[in-house]
Amino acid sequence: MIRLSHVFKSFISPPADVLKDINLTIGDNEFISITGKSGSGKTTLLYILSALDSPTKGDVEIEGQSIHSINTKTLHHFRNQKMGFIFQSYFLLPELTAIENVLMPSYKMHKMRQKMPYAKELLKQFGFKEDLFSHYPIQLSGGEQQRIAIARALIMDPKYIFADEPTGNLDSVNANMVMNILKDIRKKKGTTIVYVTHDEDFAKLAERCVKLVDGRQIAKNL
Repeated sequence: MIRLSHVFKSFISPPADVLKDINLTIGDNEFISITGKSGSGKTTLLYILSALDSPTKGDVEIEGQSIHSINTKTLHHFRNQKMGFIFQSYFLLPELTAIENVLMPSYKMHKMRQKMPYAKELLKQFGFKEDLFSHYPIQLSGGEQQRIAIARALIMDPKYIFADEPTGNLDSVNANMVMNILKDIRKKKGTTIVYVTHDEDFAKLAERCVKLVDGRQIAKNL
């Protein structure tokens, strides 16, 4: 479970109050969307939920423990073991092949060899033939790169997946494919999935929607 209590987030340069008194609890096996206009604080909220960023004021609890009481090393380990991240810009390493990018989260845990069969299985599930495993990101389409990013997020069997505009750079066919993959992951693995989207139709696919307006949470359901 992840709980935000009276969370505020401000930036100094340029001055901006991005999140204002957010109270939110995310339980196990939930499928949640965060929606709102550009600049409403969606991505900032996602980063705070996933402990990639910290609030200016308020508290974030992850599985009953405040992040303020967790040392940096322990927090990094927790994110590596229990959280998967899907970024809008993919953030694939250009010098690594498709399968090497999938295996990246296992590198620090010295589990790359152990995870290799699972990486191959994931890529096959996502429609990759073996001859594409050795392709570099520049040789792949946007949809293929996004599926690699999703496979990378899954390689450590995370309890939580956080996705920032996972369909933002994709055409409608690939966007629907990505959403179906996320729903299937949640169903088969019991994974909690939280995703940011500006698309109202994709937001409605979630069981619960958190809508932001000017940094304030105004609705929990669409």
